[in-house]
Amino acid sequence: MRRISVVAGIVWFGAVGAGAQSLFTDSLPKEEFAERRAKLMEKIGDGVAIIQGTAETGNSLKFRQANQFFYLTGVEVPRAILLVDGLTKRSMLFLPPRNERLERSEGPVLVPGPEAVQLTGMDTVEARDAFEAALVSAGATKRKAFMPFRPEVLGGASVSDPRARWTASEKDPWDGGRPREALFIEKVRAKAPSLDVQDLDPLIDALRFFKSPPEVALIRESTRIAGLAMMEAMRSARTGMHEYEIEAIGDYIFKAHNAQGAAYFALVAAGKNSSYPHYHAAQTQTKDGDMVLFDYAPDYKYYASDVTREFPINGRFTPQQRELYGIYVKMYKALMTSVRPNVPIKTILEEVVAKMDAAIAGHTFANPAYKAAAVRFVENYRRRLNPPPPAPGAPVRAGGSLGHTVGMEVHDVNTPHGDMLVPGMVFTIEPALTIPEDRVYIRLEDVLLVTETGYENLSAFVPIEIDAIEKLMAEQGLFEKFVPRPAAPANQPRQPK
Repeated sequence: MRRISVVAGIVWFGAVGAGAQSLFTDSLPKEEFAERRAKLMEKIGDGVAIIQGTAETGNSLKFRQANQFFYLTGVEVPRAILLVDGLTKRSMLFLPPRNERLERSEGPVLVPGPEAVQLTGMDTVEARDAFEAALVSAGATKRKAFMPFRPEVLGGASVSDPRARWTASEKDPWDGGRPREALFIEKVRAKAPSLDVQDLDPLIDALRFFKSPPEVALIRESTRIAGLAMMEAMRSARTGMHEYEIEAIGDYIFKAHNAQGAAYFALVAAGKNSSYPHYHAAQTQTKDGDMVLFDYAPDYKYYASDVTREFPINGRFTPQQRELYGIYVKMYKALMTSVRPNVPIKTILEEVVAKMDAAIAGHTFANPAYKAAAVRFVENYRRRLNPPPPAPGAPVRAGGSLGHTVGMEVHDVNTPHGDMLVPGMVFTIEPALTIPEDRVYIRLEDVLLVTETGYENLSAFVPIEIDAIEKLMAEQGLFEKFVPRPAAPANQPRQPK
């Protein structure tokens, strides 16, 4: 069954008609999108911005709107087009015409007209056939036109659409296919040759870098759901489960809390599989003594999270696991205590290195390999203070990085790299401690919101301490709760729980 909408709930709007399902998101008010378009108009000056929405995905896949288009519109109709005119200060949305056959199969959808104008906050909502005339009018004089340049168009660095990005990175040079984005740019240039087409992505990336309070609320909820999935995986995981069974626990919790699915493929790795940082085969059966890395988060109304925890599959850390994991947690917390706003990241890293050096110096290691791993852990951060010269054409990064930003994508636009942390940023830290010769890998990850005075750890409720993890894993899990009991013998009352 093909569904058009993913996040949009049923938005009731009297003029649309009883029972109409309008494909405008219920996650953010129309004023939020209007404010974003107004900020974009400031950046493009007297130019225009032209963005096309995602095409239909076919009968077997759910539709998900391209991030840049959704960010500016909140509209989830396939094959829609947005034109933002910086000269006239008008936003024009172009929608496919009404398809009564499709409506009989899937229900009413958003169509051009005054009702759509009122619902979306656009200045005009017209049929897509009217786009060409509007484009020609916008290109009557020479000016800039900003359009998303996907990597397959320019080999560029935008991360505006994860599906497009990954598809581009794996593009087969022998297939001869032309990307949809490139064809759209070519047609715009042919119809309006006076327009000087430039890359839109850096402008929107700059807007997306700082999260508004409504965006923070969505990321907070996405993180809450991710944490609940993480904790339920700890409760329910048992020796002998396959990695994909543990992954399925996360899937259930996501859907049970109104997420539309996963923000990225699950990283559920047992035992030595965790030594592959982005392992996602999820086929291995767990065995007693395995540590399980669980890195998984939902796509909640177009906003992601990114939380990681590790736990022993049998519910109890071995003495060796307690020592190595305990060392890691010490250094992880040292990193966290240095995070604060309006301070160069290089300064924060200098403090982190000093604190970690002190933690190692004050610890007695039972295993020399563990001390060597801890030293390598710190050296990784020490190298970030003096990174090697960038490759030709690559951005200059001063002072290393702390992690990556989180937003509409799990690895969102830009990175907290070399500059300052400023209020409104949302990012993760994810340091890794490794013993390569034993294929041991430990990584935790939390989502941090930078505030005026410090930061808020949005995933702090998910335990990282050994005793807290063991206590949680001793609790009853999903499978104990939902295992059906045999029927009571005939004419016999059921026994109380």
